Amino acid sequence: MADDAPLAATKNDKPTGLAARAVTINLPVDEVYSRFRDFAAWPSFMENVVRIDVLDERRSHWVVKAPMKGSVEWDARITEEVPGKSLAWESEPGAEVPNRGHVTFRDAGARGTVVVVTIDYDPPGGVIGKVIAKMFQREPAIQARRDLRRFKQLLETGEIATPAMNAKQFEEMGL
Repeated sequence: MADDAPLAATKNDKPTGLAARAVTINLPVDEVYSRFRDFAAWPSFMENVVRIDVLDERRSHWVVKAPMKGSVEWDARITEEVPGKSLAWESEPGAEVPNRGHVTFRDAGARGTVVVVTIDYDPPGGVIGKVIAKMFQREPAIQARRDLRRFKQLLETGEIATPAMNAKQFEEMGL
C-alpha cells in the first residue's frame, strides 16, 4: 500500500536519506515556479547536475556527478503538479540512485515566494555511501542547501556569486 504522508513523515523503508530545505526568493510565485519547472536549466544552478534531458512533459533523464563513480544516471517522472503551488517527482524503477522529491511554492507577500524542497533518496552503498558523499560534498542534503541558494541568486540578480575569478578578471590582472 502506498504511503501518502508528506516525505518528512513517511514510513516507507526506501529511499532512506531525507533532505528538506527552504529559501525565500524576492519574486512572485508564478515567476519562481515557471523558472523552477524548466528542468533543462537546472544544471546552471545545480552544482552536481551534469545534464537533464527533458523527454516529455512528465519525464526526464538525469546525469549527476557521483563520488567514486564519476556519474550516475536515472529517469524521473513528475507524479504530482499543481502549477504555481507544488511539484513532486520520483525516479523510475531501476534508477542508480532511487529518489523522490516534493517542492512547494508559497506566496510570502512583499517578501516574494517561499520555496520548500524535500528530497528523499537511497544512497548508493547505504550508510557508507552516504558518508563518502558527505566527504566529497556531494550528499543531497548539503547540495540542496547550496543549490537553492544559487537558484535564489540567479533569479534575484541574474547571476550566481562565486569566489572564482572569471576570464575578464584574469584579463584585467594581466594573467
